[in-house]
Amino acid sequence: MSEKMEECIGWAARDESGHLSPYSFTRRGVGSDDVYLKIIHCGVCYADVVWTRNRLEDSKYPLVPGHEIVGIVKEVGSNVDGFKVGDHVGVGTYVNSCRDCEYCNISQEVHCTKGVVRTFNSVDVDGTITKGGYSSYYVVDQRYCFRIPDGYPPEFAAPLLCAGITVYSPMIRHKMNQPGISLGVIGLGGLGHMAVKFGKAFGLSITVFSTSISKKDEALNKLGADKFIVSTDEQQMTAASNSLNFIIDTASGDHAFDPYMSLLKTGGTLVLVGAPSVKLSPISLIRGMKSISGSATGGIKETQEMLDFCAASKIYPGIEIIPIQYINEALKRLIKRDVKYRFVIDIEKSLK
Repeated sequence: MSEKMEECIGWAARDESGHLSPYSFTRRGVGSDDVYLKIIHCGVCYADVVWTRNRLEDSKYPLVPGHEIVGIVKEVGSNVDGFKVGDHVGVGTYVNSCRDCEYCNISQEVHCTKGVVRTFNSVDVDGTITKGGYSSYYVVDQRYCFRIPDGYPPEFAAPLLCAGITVYSPMIRHKMNQPGISLGVIGLGGLGHMAVKFGKAFGLSITVFSTSISKKDEALNKLGADKFIVSTDEQQMTAASNSLNFIIDTASGDHAFDPYMSLLKTGGTLVLVGAPSVKLSPISLIRGMKSISGSATGGIKETQEMLDFCAASKIYPGIEIIPIQYINEALKRLIKRDVKYRFVIDIEKSLK
């Protein structure tokens, strides 16, 4: 392993206020299996709110967030064979795992039995604390680095590395990619709008659920959903009973589950990718042999497949590009759900 690299410039939170400000640090040197990338864009995920504000009570300050990273390769280690200088690459939500458990061995590294090393706020291989993509460069093992398809705009690739794979992974696992299947999507934020985009690309019939009628136009006319239901309207919900094969629930706010379970056909599945409190009657599962499943992000292989699929199908997330200097305001807006649909920081142009 080479000596430590040059100074890395970033933005960090110093305490539970979550306020971010300029911060300089050094990363580990480039090892034989490592890729060094200059960061050009980084998506803003709700996880950045969670850890900058210590909501899980495990934040290690100073904390540099960001796990939707896209950059350009500037150096590779002697054993690296999948990437070369000049390539556009991505780094997602984790940067290491045990590589030897049953899940790592089937390309489901995100479920590593010993736990993954997260892209920020985790202990790295050299004992330091990982720092994320709100920074000038990153060093990552080639196994956990993704190839951004040629011609795919890097600013759009960034949100795919968390928001995109979080909904793509369960859709593939549950075989939701079969034309004609009916899918309900709860919530129309960063994850929900990607579920709609993937669903339309797969040829599904999509119903969007929201508490706000104001989302109807964007759901139907901008994203191409087939139906829109105001979830607080009992008449609309009753009319949709037994109509859906699957539901993807992207909402993190607490909400009732029994009304949604009644919308599933026999054998239907509701997949949680948000993190609400779950309360429902067992009868909602027993009648119609229905099930609830959870899902995190995804393994290395399926994440690369997702990136390639987005490029081939011309799927682009909705983004708002911002300079790093706007990040504190952006996080406040994210908490208020005031973004369509993902902030992306232009690191290359604004981080000096």
